Amino acid sequence: MNFSDKTVLVTGASRGIGAAIAKAFAAEEAAVIVNYLQNQESADTTVSDCKALGGTALALQADVTDRKASDELVRQTLEEFGKIDVLVNNAFNPYIFDPETRKMHWELEWADYQSQIDGTLKATHGLVQAVLPAMLSRAEGSIINIATNLVARPAVPYHDYTTAKAALIGFSRNLAMELGPLGVRVNTVAPGLVYPTDASRSTKERIKESLISQTPLGRIAAPEDVAGPVLFLASDWSRFMTGQTLYVDGGMVMG
Repeated sequence: MNFSDKTVLVTGASRGIGAAIAKAFAAEEAAVIVNYLQNQESADTTVSDCKALGGTALALQADVTDRKASDELVRQTLEEFGKIDVLVNNAFNPYIFDPETRKMHWELEWADYQSQIDGTLKATHGLVQAVLPAMLSRAEGSIINIATNLVARPAVPYHDYTTAKAALIGFSRNLAMELGPLGVRVNTVAPGLVYPTDASRSTKERIKESLISQTPLGRIAAPEDVAGPVLFLASDWSRFMTGQTLYVDGGMVMG
């Protein structure tokens, strides 16, 4: 699998899953845009790691919930590399996965849902609109959105987070139907708990052990485990796949 002639834009790529995805593309010689919101130091570290792995990389700051910022992010990418072959929508509003401190449904305000919907769906919507003219002009492109296996198996009912990700899967399927005839594929990767990330760092050992006991492959995913399926969906190996959701959770969700 080689991406030596491809330009890949990964949102929320300064650390965690996004950084692992960026580095995996770089290891296959891609040119990678490492989008970040605040942590320039971490983004610069990801860029250095990408270059050390053999890729080309550039860190670009943008709040992808802001349409003007997304437009500028795409403009800068096209100015630097001339095209965008792959868009990975990984960024989302901060969230802590802790069953003991989560809000019950009756404690949630609509603002809690709106925050996650904006961070997940609004951001993806705006960035896809910004990227599409460049992809459609070449009748070629791959968009990969990052959801969660909680949509299919809400082992812990994180209402606001999971609802936003469920909407993202529905959005992705509609987009795949619309863009397929135009040469652009849209797929989704839905991980289970991924450790360590900023969101999962405070997850207690007993929670992790409970999840492991329900996982046929007997462990929790590392960020690198998510990267492989993303690269597969971006590659020609999956050229006849669109509108799909790949669950990357060691077998907790099957089907």
